[in-house]
This record gives sequence, C-alpha cells and structure tokens, in this order.
Amino acid sequence: MTVDLATRPGPSEHADYQTPYIAAVPDGDIRETLAAAGESAQRLYAAISEPRSHFAYSPGKWTIREVVAHVADSERVFAYRALRFGRADSTPLPGFDQEIWVPHSRASTRPWEEIIADFAAVRAATLSLVRSFSGEDWERGGKASGIAVTVRALTWVIAGHELHHRRILLERYGVGVA
Repeated sequence: MTVDLATRPGPSEHADYQTPYIAAVPDGDIRETLAAAGESAQRLYAAISEPRSHFAYSPGKWTIREVVAHVADSERVFAYRALRFGRADSTPLPGFDQEIWVPHSRASTRPWEEIIADFAAVRAATLSLVRSFSGEDWERGGKASGIAVTVRALTWVIAGHELHHRRILLERYGVGVA
C-alpha cells in the first residue's frame, strides 16, 4: 500500500481544532518537513539567551521556555498516539490538560539549554518513529480525546503545532527580532 506523505490529511482524519496546525505545514513529504522544521526550530531556540527565555509578553502568559517545554511535551503525546495507532492498537486514548502540565514541567527552573536539548531529543525520537511506519501504518487510526485521528494526521499535527507556537514566539514574543 502506498501513501502519499506529501498529501495533507483530510477533515475526517483529525479534529476540527487541528485544521489550522495542518494548514500551517508547508507542502512536501511530512518526514522531510519534520526534520527540516526541527533543525530550524533548534537554531531559533539556541539564539535566545537564558535571561530572554524567561520573558512572557503579557502577565499570565507562558514564558518562552514554557512554550518550548509545552511543544516538546505535546509532541511526546502526539507521537505516542501515532505509535499506538501505527502499531495497530486502536485503544481509545485520553486527552491531556496543557494548563496543568506546563507549570509542572519545571521549565522556569531548568537550564534553558536543557529545554532546547529536550525538544531536540523528542524531535529525533519522533523522526525515528515516523521513519518506521510503512504504507498501511499511516492510514491506521484510533480515538484520542474522543476524536478519531489517523497516524498521518498526527504527524502533520506534530509539525503544525510546533510551527504554530514558533509563529507566536516570532510575533508576540519578538523572538528573532534584534
């Protein structure tokens, strides 16, 4: 079975709220996109100083370091879902509450370099996982947070979720602006 990994997942493959994430992903083979986006993200994060990483653009908003920790933790969850469904285990999986997870990530007290390295390790593991999938694995799916989703869609969501948060870092946090 051949699956075109450059074709965006259709609306029946994911939750409606994930559509903007998938739309944010550039055209191309999603495995190559994940690799290139991971490298680009790491360069951007590495250019942020330790003091700057504590910046939040408004009271009550996450700091830069909390955003990056959130991206890594969310990617872990999405990749785990892809692993389960890709290995033909369609057991329904629960959701997670990012508002609970972020404060407990200890992002405010961990060294900034450690948070960047964590993101890099998660992305490397994600790439290893997605490269293990064959044709029919990509089309498998299950329910996560009560919504049907395919392995292919989860992979696009991983890429789009990071790109979404990177855009927010650029636009609202002034990351990358001298």
